[in-house]
Amino acid sequence: MRILVPLDGSDYGKRALAFLSTRSTLIGANPEVHLLNVQPAIAGRAAAQLGRALTRRIYEGEADAVLAPARKALARAGIEAEAHADHGHAAERIAAVADDLKADLILLGAHGYSEFKGLLFGSVTHGVLARTKRPVLVVRALAAPKGDGLRTGIAVDGSRFGLAAVKFALRHRGLFGARARLTLLHVVPDFVMPVMADLGGVAVPTYTEQEIKQLQDKDYERAVGPALRLFEKAKVSTGEVRLAGVPGDEIAAYAKKNLDVLLVGSHGYGGFKAAVLGSVATRIAARCDTPLLIVRA
Repeated sequence: MRILVPLDGSDYGKRALAFLSTRSTLIGANPEVHLLNVQPAIAGRAAAQLGRALTRRIYEGEADAVLAPARKALARAGIEAEAHADHGHAAERIAAVADDLKADLILLGAHGYSEFKGLLFGSVTHGVLARTKRPVLVVRALAAPKGDGLRTGIAVDGSRFGLAAVKFALRHRGLFGARARLTLLHVVPDFVMPVMADLGGVAVPTYTEQEIKQLQDKDYERAVGPALRLFEKAKVSTGEVRLAGVPGDEIAAYAKKNLDVLLVGSHGYGGFKAAVLGSVATRIAARCDTPLLIVRA
């Protein structure tokens, strides 16, 4: 597995390194890990006065101050990492380097949701998500997982986006640990529908309880059935959790209490917050700090 870990010297980057250092099964498979630091570009006039050689040394020196300690920290965990120094617009360069490397995963540390700023992750992480179609794992939790086997949830809805998340989990099981518990999550509609009046003006439910159950069963099978067949084909066991209500809210509440990492498929790819993640993933990200792995389809 080829993993790109962008670092800026902040505590957020350290969260990503701490997460990676706990992945014993993955480490045993000798992953290809690349560390990246992107320095802000020195303004043209200042760069001209400094000269090309001195400007390059400044970039390399600042990057090394971030990357050298990170390489040592990973080495202590048994991970050999290659360091890359770059400069320019951080999100643009991270996305470009990920493409150049053909990275299987971009691992980013980020701050938690800020109601005041209206940011889910931070400008750089948000910018990367807006520019890449590669899987991105965003780690916001302060504490790294305690063990190798992660409680891993995969949100599915019957679309190709949810199936993309399932395929990623099956292809890269080592990321989640040899004893990972993989669980499919789906939220069925609760069918709390407006009531209608009968001829006598009395309010009656739109659906009976039996009709609601039948509709929910049909929706669940449509959403979860294709994912289960992928697991059966791969001969990998999985659990199932059926929730009811608003998808983003219910999945976030479940993840917060029961999961170490959550995978979601997303079609989002654009400059606006809801477009970058998709509406369900946006609601999840806004409501819990569980590490979130976003897989594009």
